[in-house]
Amino acid sequence: MGTTPTPHIGASKEQIAKTVLMPGDPLRAKFIAENFLENYECVNTVRNMLAFTGEYQGKRITVMGGGMGMPSVGIYTYELFNFYEVEQIVRIGTAGTLSERAQLRDVVIGIGASTDSAYASQYHLPGTFAPIADFGLARKAVETGERLGIKTVAGNILSSDIFYNDDGETLRKWTKMGILAVEMEAAALYMNAARAGKRALCMLTISDAPFRGEALSAQDRQTGFTDMMKIALEIA
Repeated sequence: MGTTPTPHIGASKEQIAKTVLMPGDPLRAKFIAENFLENYECVNTVRNMLAFTGEYQGKRITVMGGGMGMPSVGIYTYELFNFYEVEQIVRIGTAGTLSERAQLRDVVIGIGASTDSAYASQYHLPGTFAPIADFGLARKAVETGERLGIKTVAGNILSSDIFYNDDGETLRKWTKMGILAVEMEAAALYMNAARAGKRALCMLTISDAPFRGEALSAQDRQTGFTDMMKIALEIA
C-alpha cells in the first residue's frame, strides 16, 4: 500500500469511504453530494477533480470525479484501491447505445468491458484478459432497478480509447459481437479492481444512439442520470 495523500488525491486516508461512486465529470460529483448526501464535505480539489464524502441512509459514501478515458480513471481508481483501501467503486456515466436492446434513458449494467485499449499489456499475461464486473454488485443493481421500476439492460460494453475514430465502421464491427453500448473507462476500472482484489461495477445511462442520430436533451439526461443514481446509492 502507498501513502496518502497521493500526487492526484489530496485527501487523507480517513476522509475517503470504503465505497466510491465515480462519475466522469467532477461537477457531477458535486451535484450528487449536494442533492443526495447528508453531512458531506469536500475532501479533494487537486486538479479540480472534486471528491466529497458524506452519508446516504446511514451509509458512508465518497463520490469523486474520474475524468475522461482509461488513463485518467486508471490513475484515480488505482490510488483509491491501493492507497486508500477502497473496497468497491461504482462508475456512473453516460454511453451511446450500439444495440436495439438498449434505448435512450435505459440504464446499462456493464457485465463485461471489451476494449481496444492496450491497458492490459502491463500485466504481461500469456493470453487475453476479460475485464468483468463484480457479480454481486451487478446482481444487486439489476434487482434494485426492478424494485424501483427503472429499466436496466445487462451485458457487454465497449471501453474505447478513441472518441473521434477515423474508421467510421468501427462501432458497427463491435455491434456484431453483441456489444450494448460504448464508453471510455470501465475496462481500466475492472482491471484495476481485479488486480487489487476489489469490487467494481460500471452503470451507464444511455444518452445517445449514434447509429440513429438520436440524443437526449440536457433535461432528459439529468432525469436519466437521477434514475441511475437511485440504483447506485441503493447498492453502495
